[in-house]
Amino acid sequence: MVSGAGRWRLGALLGACGAVALTALPLAMGFGRRGGGASSKAVRHQGSTHLGWGFTHTQHSADHGEPEATRRAADLLSARPLPQNQHIMGWGAENPEPAPGRYDFEALDERVALMRATGATPVLTLCGAPDWMKGGRKGRTDWSRLEAAPDRRHYADFARLAGRIARRYPDIRHFLVWNELKGFYDEDRRRWNYEGYTELYNLVYAELKRQNPDSLVGGPYVVADHDPPGDGEGTPELSGVWGDFDQRSADVVRYWNKHKAGADFVVVDGASYTREGHRTIPDEFAATEKFADVTRWLGRVTGLPVWWAEWYVEPPAEDDRPGGRDGWSERHRIAVHAVAMMRLAESGASAALYWNPQQTGDDCPGCLWRSTQLYDGGHELPMAQLLGRFAHEFPPGSAFRPVVATAGAGARIQVLADDAAVLVVNAECRPVEARVDGQALSLAPYEVRWLTR
Repeated sequence: MVSGAGRWRLGALLGACGAVALTALPLAMGFGRRGGGASSKAVRHQGSTHLGWGFTHTQHSADHGEPEATRRAADLLSARPLPQNQHIMGWGAENPEPAPGRYDFEALDERVALMRATGATPVLTLCGAPDWMKGGRKGRTDWSRLEAAPDRRHYADFARLAGRIARRYPDIRHFLVWNELKGFYDEDRRRWNYEGYTELYNLVYAELKRQNPDSLVGGPYVVADHDPPGDGEGTPELSGVWGDFDQRSADVVRYWNKHKAGADFVVVDGASYTREGHRTIPDEFAATEKFADVTRWLGRVTGLPVWWAEWYVEPPAEDDRPGGRDGWSERHRIAVHAVAMMRLAESGASAALYWNPQQTGDDCPGCLWRSTQLYDGGHELPMAQLLGRFAHEFPPGSAFRPVVATAGAGARIQVLADDAAVLVVNAECRPVEARVDGQALSLAPYEVRWLTR
Protein backbone atom coordinates (compact mmCIF):
# COMPACT_ATOMS: atom_id res chain seq x y z
CA MET A 1 0.00 0.00 0.00
CA VAL A 2 1.10 3.55 -0.68
CA SER A 3 1.99 5.68 2.31
CA GLY A 4 2.93 9.26 3.06
CA ALA A 5 2.05 12.24 0.87
CA GLY A 6 1.10 10.05 -2.07
CA ARG A 7 -1.76 8.42 -0.20
CA TRP A 8 -5.30 9.56 -0.85
CA ARG A 9 -7.16 11.17 2.04
CA LEU A 10 -10.93 11.29 2.29
CA GLY A 11 -10.83 14.76 3.84
CA ALA A 12 -8.90 16.09 0.84
CA LEU A 13 -11.29 14.40 -1.54
CA LEU A 14 -14.33 15.98 0.00
CA GLY A 15 -12.81 19.30 -0.34
CA ALA A 16 -3.41 4.54 -41.77
CA CYS A 17 -5.49 4.16 -38.90
CA GLY A 18 -2.70 4.84 -36.49
CA ALA A 19 -2.70 6.86 -33.30
CA VAL A 20 -4.86 9.96 -33.34
CA ALA A 21 -4.61 12.88 -30.92
CA LEU A 22 -7.02 12.14 -28.10
CA THR A 23 -8.29 15.69 -28.01
CA ALA A 24 -9.65 15.13 -31.51
CA LEU A 25 -12.13 12.49 -30.38
CA PRO A 26 -15.62 14.05 -30.54
CA LEU A 27 -17.04 12.44 -27.40
CA ALA A 28 -18.15 15.52 -25.50
CA MET A 29 -19.99 15.09 -22.21
CA GLY A 30 -18.41 12.20 -20.40
CA PHE A 31 -19.02 11.41 -16.76
CA GLY A 32 -16.67 14.22 -15.82
CA ARG A 33 -19.02 16.92 -17.10
CA ARG A 34 -22.42 17.91 -15.78
CA GLY A 35 -25.29 18.48 -18.18
CA GLY A 36 -24.44 19.05 -21.80
CA GLY A 37 -27.19 17.06 -23.49
CA ALA A 38 -30.81 17.24 -24.45
CA SER A 39 -31.71 14.17 -22.41
CA SER A 40 -32.58 14.34 -18.71
CA LYS A 41 -32.71 10.59 -18.19
CA ALA A 42 -31.85 9.18 -14.80
CA VAL A 43 -31.93 5.77 -13.15
CA ARG A 44 -32.20 5.21 -9.39
CA HIS A 45 -29.61 2.51 -8.80
CA GLN A 46 -29.80 1.80 -5.08
CA GLY A 47 -31.89 -1.30 -4.52
CA SER A 48 -32.17 -1.98 -8.25
CA THR A 49 -30.79 -4.80 -10.36
CA HIS A 50 -30.72 -2.40 -13.33
CA LEU A 51 -27.50 -0.53 -12.60
CA GLY A 52 -26.60 0.17 -16.20
CA TRP A 53 -23.06 1.25 -17.04
CA GLY A 54 -20.29 1.37 -14.45
CA PHE A 55 -16.74 0.20 -13.84
CA THR A 56 -14.53 -1.95 -11.62
CA HIS A 57 -11.57 -0.65 -9.66
CA THR A 58 -8.34 -2.59 -10.13
CA GLN A 59 -4.99 -2.58 -8.31
CA HIS A 60 -4.29 1.10 -8.97
CA SER A 61 -7.14 3.54 -8.76
CA ALA A 62 -8.19 7.02 -7.69
CA ASP A 63 -7.77 6.44 -3.95
CA HIS A 64 -3.95 6.64 -4.05
CA GLY A 65 -1.48 8.91 -5.77
CA GLU A 66 -0.53 12.55 -6.06
CA PRO A 67 -2.93 14.76 -4.04
CA GLU A 68 -3.91 17.01 -6.95
CA ALA A 69 -4.31 14.03 -9.27
CA THR A 70 -6.57 12.14 -6.84
CA ARG A 71 -8.63 15.30 -6.35
CA ARG A 72 -9.11 15.67 -10.09
CA ALA A 73 -10.10 12.01 -10.41
CA ALA A 74 -12.57 12.39 -7.53
CA ASP A 75 -14.11 15.42 -9.20
CA LEU A 76 -14.42 13.39 -12.39
CA LEU A 77 -16.17 10.54 -10.59
CA SER A 78 -18.46 12.88 -8.65
CA ALA A 79 -19.67 14.93 -11.61
CA ARG A 80 -22.02 12.23 -12.86
CA PRO A 81 -21.67 9.18 -10.61
CA LEU A 82 -21.62 5.70 -12.09
CA PRO A 83 -21.80 2.35 -10.29
CA GLN A 84 -18.37 1.28 -9.00
CA ASN A 85 -17.28 -2.26 -8.16
CA GLN A 86 -14.51 -3.45 -5.84
CA HIS A 87 -13.24 -6.93 -4.92
CA ILE A 88 -12.93 -7.73 -1.22
CA MET A 89 -9.39 -9.13 -1.59
CA GLY A 90 -6.89 -8.28 -4.27
CA TRP A 91 -7.38 -5.78 -7.08
CA GLY A 92 -6.58 -2.97 -4.66
CA ALA A 93 -7.74 -4.57 -1.38
CA GLU A 94 -5.66 -6.40 1.22
CA ASN A 95 -6.40 -9.76 2.84
CA PRO A 96 -9.58 -8.99 4.85
CA GLU A 97 -9.08 -11.82 7.38
CA PRO A 98 -5.41 -12.89 7.54
CA ALA A 99 -6.18 -15.26 10.42
CA PRO A 100 -9.50 -16.55 11.75
CA GLY A 101 -11.25 -13.71 13.57
CA ARG A 102 -8.45 -11.18 12.86
CA TYR A 103 -9.59 -8.62 10.31
CA ASP A 104 -7.86 -6.00 8.17
CA PHE A 105 -10.34 -3.79 6.35
CA GLU A 106 -8.16 -0.67 5.98
CA ALA A 107 -7.64 -0.91 2.22
CA LEU A 108 -11.22 -2.03 1.54
CA ASP A 109 -12.48 0.80 3.75
CA GLU A 110 -10.57 3.27 1.58
CA ARG A 111 -12.11 1.98 -1.64
CA VAL A 112 -15.58 1.99 -0.12
CA ALA A 113 -14.97 5.53 1.15
CA LEU A 114 -14.02 6.58 -2.37
CA MET A 115 -17.20 5.08 -3.79
CA ARG A 116 -19.32 6.75 -1.12
CA ALA A 117 -17.62 10.15 -1.40
CA THR A 118 -18.05 10.24 -5.17
CA GLY A 119 -21.75 9.36 -5.03
CA ALA A 120 -21.42 5.93 -6.67
CA THR A 121 -23.75 3.00 -6.30
CA PRO A 122 -21.23 0.63 -4.68
CA VAL A 123 -20.88 -3.02 -5.71
CA LEU A 124 -18.71 -5.64 -4.01
CA THR A 125 -17.29 -8.76 -5.66
CA LEU A 126 -16.88 -11.43 -2.98
CA CYS A 127 -13.52 -12.78 -4.12
CA GLY A 128 -10.88 -13.94 -3.11
CA ALA A 129 -10.45 -16.04 0.00
CA PRO A 130 -7.90 -15.63 2.81
CA ASP A 131 -5.03 -18.13 2.66
CA TRP A 132 -6.09 -20.13 5.69
CA MET A 133 -9.34 -20.96 3.89
CA LYS A 134 -7.44 -22.59 1.02
CA GLY A 135 -4.65 -24.54 2.72
CA GLY A 136 -2.28 -21.67 3.43
CA ARG A 137 -0.75 -20.52 6.70
CA LYS A 138 -2.71 -18.42 9.14
CA GLY A 139 -1.46 -14.84 9.24
CA ARG A 140 0.29 -15.09 5.86
CA THR A 141 -0.82 -13.94 2.42
CA ASP A 142 0.58 -15.61 -0.67
CA TRP A 143 -0.64 -13.34 -3.45
CA SER A 144 0.41 -15.89 -6.08
CA ARG A 145 -2.55 -17.98 -4.85
CA LEU A 146 -5.11 -15.18 -4.99
CA GLU A 147 -7.12 -17.09 -7.59
CA ALA A 148 -7.37 -20.31 -5.55
CA ALA A 149 -10.85 -21.24 -4.35
CA PRO A 150 -11.51 -21.90 -0.67
CA ASP A 151 -11.46 -25.51 0.46
CA ARG A 152 -14.93 -27.01 0.79
CA ARG A 153 -14.56 -27.28 4.58
CA HIS A 154 -14.13 -23.49 4.62
CA TYR A 155 -17.10 -22.58 2.43
CA ALA A 156 -19.06 -21.65 5.55
CA ASP A 157 -16.13 -19.54 6.79
CA PHE A 158 -16.12 -17.60 3.54
CA ALA A 159 -19.87 -17.07 3.80
CA ARG A 160 -19.42 -15.83 7.35
CA LEU A 161 -16.75 -13.37 6.12
CA ALA A 162 -19.16 -12.16 3.44
CA GLY A 163 -21.76 -11.54 6.13
CA ARG A 164 -19.24 -9.65 8.25
CA ILE A 165 -18.44 -7.41 5.26
CA ALA A 166 -22.13 -6.83 4.56
CA ARG A 167 -22.61 -5.69 8.18
CA ARG A 168 -19.59 -3.40 7.94
CA TYR A 169 -20.98 -1.63 4.87
CA PRO A 170 -24.76 -1.64 5.39
CA ASP A 171 -25.32 0.81 2.54
CA ILE A 172 -23.92 -1.66 -0.01
CA ARG A 173 -26.73 -3.72 -1.52
CA HIS A 174 -25.16 -5.30 -4.64
CA PHE A 175 -22.93 -8.37 -4.39
CA LEU A 176 -21.27 -10.64 -6.95
CA VAL A 177 -20.30 -14.07 -5.62
CA TRP A 178 -16.77 -14.99 -6.63
CA ASN A 179 -15.04 -14.13 -9.92
CA GLU A 180 -14.84 -16.29 -13.06
CA LEU A 181 -15.11 -19.49 -10.97
CA LYS A 182 -11.41 -19.00 -10.17
CA GLY A 183 -10.00 -22.19 -8.67
CA PHE A 184 -13.12 -24.21 -9.54
CA TYR A 185 -11.95 -25.84 -12.77
CA ASP A 186 -11.76 -29.65 -12.58
CA GLU A 187 -8.81 -30.66 -14.73
CA ASP A 188 -9.60 -34.38 -14.49
CA ARG A 189 -13.15 -33.99 -15.78
CA ARG A 190 -12.22 -31.08 -18.07
CA ARG A 191 -15.13 -29.01 -16.87
CA TRP A 192 -16.01 -26.51 -14.18
CA ASN A 193 -16.78 -27.78 -10.70
CA TYR A 194 -20.16 -26.10 -10.79
CA GLU A 195 -21.41 -28.28 -7.94
CA GLY A 196 -18.74 -26.88 -5.59
CA TYR A 197 -19.25 -23.33 -6.75
CA THR A 198 -23.03 -23.52 -6.33
CA GLU A 199 -22.61 -24.94 -2.81
CA LEU A 200 -20.42 -21.94 -1.93
CA TYR A 201 -22.81 -19.54 -3.66
CA ASN A 202 -25.82 -20.84 -1.75
CA LEU A 203 -24.09 -20.41 1.62
CA VAL A 204 -23.04 -16.85 0.74
CA TYR A 205 -26.48 -16.01 -0.64
CA ALA A 206 -28.20 -17.22 2.52
CA GLU A 207 -25.81 -15.28 4.76
CA LEU A 208 -26.17 -12.04 2.82
CA LYS A 209 -29.96 -12.30 2.86
CA ARG A 210 -29.84 -13.05 6.59
CA GLN A 211 -27.86 -9.86 7.17
CA ASN A 212 -30.14 -7.79 4.94
CA PRO A 213 -33.08 -9.23 2.98
CA ASP A 214 -32.80 -6.26 0.61
CA SER A 215 -29.31 -7.27 -0.53
CA LEU A 216 -29.13 -8.11 -4.23
CA VAL A 217 -26.97 -11.12 -5.02
CA GLY A 218 -25.85 -12.64 -8.31
CA GLY A 219 -23.77 -15.46 -9.79
CA PRO A 220 -22.28 -17.57 -11.24
CA TYR A 221 -19.81 -15.06 -12.81
CA VAL A 222 -18.58 -17.65 -15.30
CA VAL A 223 -16.49 -16.69 -18.32
CA ALA A 224 -18.72 -16.67 -21.40
CA ASP A 225 -16.09 -18.28 -23.62
CA HIS A 226 -16.48 -19.19 -27.28
CA ASP A 227 -14.60 -20.91 -30.08
CA PRO A 228 -14.54 -20.31 -33.85
CA PRO A 229 -17.59 -21.66 -35.69
CA GLY A 230 -17.51 -25.47 -35.79
CA ASP A 231 -14.18 -25.67 -33.95
CA GLY A 232 -13.83 -26.57 -30.28
CA GLU A 233 -16.23 -27.37 -27.49
CA GLY A 234 -19.18 -25.24 -28.52
CA THR A 235 -22.83 -25.84 -27.84
CA PRO A 236 -25.31 -26.01 -30.72
CA GLU A 237 -27.87 -24.04 -28.69
CA LEU A 238 -25.91 -20.79 -28.90
CA SER A 239 -23.80 -19.69 -31.83
CA GLY A 240 -23.42 -16.79 -34.22
CA VAL A 241 -21.14 -15.27 -36.79
CA TRP A 242 -18.70 -14.83 -33.90
CA GLY A 243 -18.47 -18.56 -33.14
CA ASP A 244 -19.89 -21.22 -30.80
CA PHE A 245 -20.55 -20.69 -27.11
CA ASP A 246 -18.46 -22.97 -24.89
CA GLN A 247 -20.57 -25.91 -23.68
CA ARG A 248 -18.73 -25.89 -20.35
CA SER A 249 -19.82 -22.31 -19.68
CA ALA A 250 -23.39 -23.12 -20.65
CA ASP A 251 -23.36 -26.10 -18.27
CA VAL A 252 -22.33 -23.82 -15.38
CA VAL A 253 -25.22 -21.46 -16.03
CA ARG A 254 -27.78 -24.25 -16.31
CA TYR A 255 -26.62 -26.13 -13.19
CA TRP A 256 -26.37 -22.99 -11.07
CA ASN A 257 -29.77 -21.81 -12.26
CA LYS A 258 -31.40 -25.13 -11.35
CA HIS A 259 -29.72 -25.59 -7.96
CA LYS A 260 -29.24 -22.04 -6.66
CA ALA A 261 -30.91 -21.05 -3.39
CA GLY A 262 -31.99 -17.83 -5.07
CA ALA A 263 -30.62 -14.97 -7.14
CA ASP A 264 -31.51 -11.41 -8.04
CA PHE A 265 -29.56 -11.40 -11.29
CA VAL A 266 -27.31 -13.62 -13.39
CA VAL A 267 -23.76 -12.42 -14.00
CA VAL A 268 -21.09 -13.46 -16.50
CA ASP A 269 -18.05 -11.95 -18.10
CA GLY A 270 -16.52 -12.47 -21.50
CA ALA A 271 -14.85 -11.16 -24.61
CA SER A 272 -15.73 -10.80 -28.25
CA TYR A 273 -12.54 -12.67 -29.19
CA THR A 274 -12.17 -16.45 -29.12
CA ARG A 275 -11.03 -18.49 -26.13
CA GLU A 276 -7.98 -19.81 -27.96
CA GLY A 277 -6.04 -17.65 -30.37
CA HIS A 278 -7.89 -14.48 -29.37
CA ARG A 279 -9.51 -14.06 -32.78
CA THR A 280 -12.36 -11.67 -33.54
CA ILE A 281 -14.60 -13.35 -36.10
CA PRO A 282 -15.44 -12.19 -38.72
CA ASP A 283 -13.92 -8.88 -37.58
CA GLU A 284 -13.67 -6.82 -34.42
CA PHE A 285 -16.97 -4.98 -35.00
CA ALA A 286 -19.15 -7.89 -36.10
CA ALA A 287 -17.76 -10.06 -33.27
CA THR A 288 -19.46 -7.82 -30.72
CA GLU A 289 -22.78 -9.37 -31.74
CA LYS A 290 -21.79 -12.09 -29.27
CA PHE A 291 -22.68 -9.78 -26.36
CA ALA A 292 -26.25 -9.44 -27.64
CA ASP A 293 -26.66 -13.16 -28.36
CA VAL A 294 -25.32 -14.26 -24.97
CA THR A 295 -27.38 -11.65 -23.12
CA ARG A 296 -30.60 -12.84 -24.76
CA TRP A 297 -29.71 -16.50 -24.12
CA LEU A 298 -29.01 -15.83 -20.44
CA GLY A 299 -32.35 -14.07 -20.10
CA ARG A 300 -34.19 -16.99 -21.69
CA VAL A 301 -32.43 -19.65 -19.60
CA THR A 302 -32.60 -17.95 -16.19
CA GLY A 303 -35.44 -15.42 -16.43
CA LEU A 304 -33.18 -13.02 -14.49
CA PRO A 305 -31.73 -9.57 -15.22
CA VAL A 306 -28.37 -9.99 -16.97
CA TRP A 307 -25.13 -8.44 -15.71
CA TRP A 308 -21.76 -8.38 -17.44
CA ALA A 309 -19.13 -8.08 -14.70
CA GLU A 310 -16.39 -7.66 -17.31
CA TRP A 311 -16.48 -7.28 -21.09
CA TYR A 312 -13.57 -7.08 -23.49
CA VAL A 313 -13.22 -6.35 -27.19
CA GLU A 314 -9.49 -5.90 -27.80
CA PRO A 315 -7.36 -9.05 -27.88
CA PRO A 316 -4.49 -8.91 -25.39
CA ALA A 317 -0.98 -8.08 -26.52
CA GLU A 318 1.14 -11.03 -27.56
CA ASP A 319 3.31 -10.75 -24.46
CA ASP A 320 0.13 -10.62 -22.32
CA ARG A 321 1.67 -8.06 -20.02
CA PRO A 322 -0.65 -6.51 -17.39
CA GLY A 323 -3.10 -4.22 -19.13
CA GLY A 324 -1.53 -5.33 -22.38
CA ARG A 325 -4.39 -4.46 -24.73
CA ASP A 326 -2.35 -1.97 -26.70
CA GLY A 327 -2.66 -3.14 -30.28
CA TRP A 328 -5.09 -0.45 -31.45
CA SER A 329 -5.09 3.32 -31.60
CA GLU A 330 -7.31 4.94 -28.99
CA ARG A 331 -9.76 6.04 -31.68
CA HIS A 332 -10.05 2.43 -32.91
CA ARG A 333 -10.41 1.18 -29.35
CA ILE A 334 -13.20 3.63 -28.53
CA ALA A 335 -15.09 2.80 -31.71
CA VAL A 336 -15.17 -0.94 -31.03
CA HIS A 337 -16.13 -0.40 -27.39
CA ALA A 338 -18.96 1.87 -28.51
CA VAL A 339 -20.35 -0.82 -30.81
CA ALA A 340 -20.07 -3.44 -28.06
CA MET A 341 -22.05 -1.17 -25.75
CA MET A 342 -24.69 -0.80 -28.45
CA ARG A 343 -25.04 -4.59 -28.60
CA LEU A 344 -25.31 -4.89 -24.82
CA ALA A 345 -27.85 -2.10 -24.57
CA GLU A 346 -30.14 -3.19 -27.37
CA SER A 347 -30.22 -6.79 -26.07
CA GLY A 348 -31.41 -5.62 -22.65
CA ALA A 349 -28.37 -6.03 -20.39
CA SER A 350 -29.20 -4.64 -16.95
CA ALA A 351 -25.62 -3.84 -15.95
CA ALA A 352 -22.18 -3.82 -17.55
CA LEU A 353 -19.05 -3.01 -15.56
CA TYR A 354 -16.00 -1.79 -17.45
CA TRP A 355 -12.71 -3.20 -16.14
CA ASN A 356 -10.66 -0.03 -15.61
CA PRO A 357 -7.02 -0.98 -16.16
CA GLN A 358 -5.39 2.03 -14.47
CA GLN A 359 -1.64 1.70 -14.30
CA THR A 360 1.09 3.74 -12.67
CA GLY A 361 2.81 4.94 -15.83
CA ASP A 362 2.07 7.46 -18.52
CA ASP A 363 0.71 4.97 -21.05
CA CYS A 364 -2.62 3.37 -20.21
CA PRO A 365 -4.64 2.15 -23.21
CA GLY A 366 -8.35 2.13 -22.51
CA CYS A 367 -8.13 3.73 -19.06
CA LEU A 368 -10.87 6.01 -17.77
CA TRP A 369 -8.54 8.64 -16.34
CA ARG A 370 -4.86 9.47 -16.47
CA SER A 371 -2.95 7.68 -13.71
CA THR A 372 -3.21 9.41 -10.33
CA GLN A 373 0.37 8.33 -9.65
CA LEU A 374 1.42 11.11 -12.03
CA TYR A 375 1.59 14.75 -10.96
CA ASP A 376 -0.64 15.74 -13.88
CA GLY A 377 -2.87 12.67 -13.54
CA GLY A 378 -6.56 12.33 -12.80
CA HIS A 379 -7.76 13.88 -16.05
CA GLU A 380 -10.58 12.28 -18.01
CA LEU A 381 -9.64 10.03 -20.93
CA PRO A 382 -11.75 9.17 -24.01
CA MET A 383 -13.13 5.88 -22.64
CA ALA A 384 -14.56 7.77 -19.65
CA GLN A 385 -16.22 10.21 -22.02
CA LEU A 386 -17.85 7.36 -23.93
CA LEU A 387 -18.89 5.46 -20.80
CA GLY A 388 -20.38 8.50 -19.12
CA ARG A 389 -22.27 9.75 -22.15
CA PHE A 390 -23.61 6.29 -22.97
CA ALA A 391 -24.76 5.76 -19.37
CA HIS A 392 -26.56 9.09 -19.48
CA GLU A 393 -28.25 8.63 -22.86
CA PHE A 394 -29.02 4.91 -22.83
CA PRO A 395 -29.77 3.63 -19.31
CA PRO A 396 -31.49 0.24 -18.87
CA GLY A 397 -35.03 0.31 -20.16
CA SER A 398 -34.29 2.80 -22.94
CA ALA A 399 -36.81 2.58 -25.78
CA PHE A 400 -34.67 2.34 -28.89
CA ARG A 401 -36.08 3.66 -32.16
CA PRO A 402 -35.30 2.85 -35.79
CA VAL A 403 -33.26 5.46 -37.61
CA VAL A 404 -32.49 5.85 -41.30
CA ALA A 405 -28.74 5.65 -41.87
CA THR A 406 -26.79 5.28 -45.10
CA ALA A 407 -23.12 5.47 -45.97
CA GLY A 408 -21.35 5.74 -49.27
CA ALA A 409 -18.91 3.42 -51.04
CA GLY A 410 -19.94 0.31 -49.12
CA ALA A 411 -18.85 1.78 -45.81
CA ARG A 412 -20.05 0.32 -42.52
CA ILE A 413 -21.53 2.56 -39.87
CA GLN A 414 -23.27 1.49 -36.68
CA VAL A 415 -26.18 3.45 -35.23
CA LEU A 416 -28.21 3.32 -32.01
CA ALA A 417 -31.00 5.79 -31.25
CA ASP A 418 -33.85 6.61 -28.91
CA ASP A 419 -36.15 9.62 -28.85
CA ALA A 420 -33.45 11.98 -27.59
CA ALA A 421 -30.06 10.85 -28.88
CA VAL A 422 -28.35 9.06 -31.74
CA LEU A 423 -24.95 7.39 -31.49
CA VAL A 424 -23.07 6.91 -34.77
CA VAL A 425 -19.86 4.91 -35.15
CA ASN A 426 -17.73 4.76 -38.27
CA ALA A 427 -16.49 1.17 -38.39
CA GLU A 428 -14.07 1.95 -41.21
CA CYS A 429 -10.39 2.79 -41.16
CA ARG A 430 -11.04 5.69 -43.53
CA PRO A 431 -13.22 8.80 -43.79
CA VAL A 432 -16.86 8.11 -44.60
CA GLU A 433 -19.68 10.28 -45.91
CA ALA A 434 -23.00 9.32 -44.34
CA ARG A 435 -26.55 10.50 -43.80
CA VAL A 436 -28.06 9.66 -40.43
CA ASP A 437 -31.49 10.72 -39.21
CA GLY A 438 -31.64 13.29 -41.98
CA GLN A 439 -28.24 14.82 -41.21
CA ALA A 440 -25.29 14.73 -43.59
CA LEU A 441 -22.14 13.67 -41.77
CA SER A 442 -18.46 13.57 -42.67
CA LEU A 443 -17.01 10.95 -40.33
CA ALA A 444 -13.30 10.59 -39.67
CA PRO A 445 -11.76 7.10 -39.45
CA TYR A 446 -13.29 5.23 -36.49
CA GLU A 447 -15.13 8.36 -35.39
CA VAL A 448 -17.79 8.20 -32.67
CA ARG A 449 -20.41 10.93 -33.06
CA TRP A 450 -23.38 11.86 -30.87
CA LEU A 451 -26.43 13.56 -32.38
CA THR A 452 -29.45 15.00 -30.61
CA ARG A 453 -32.98 14.56 -31.93
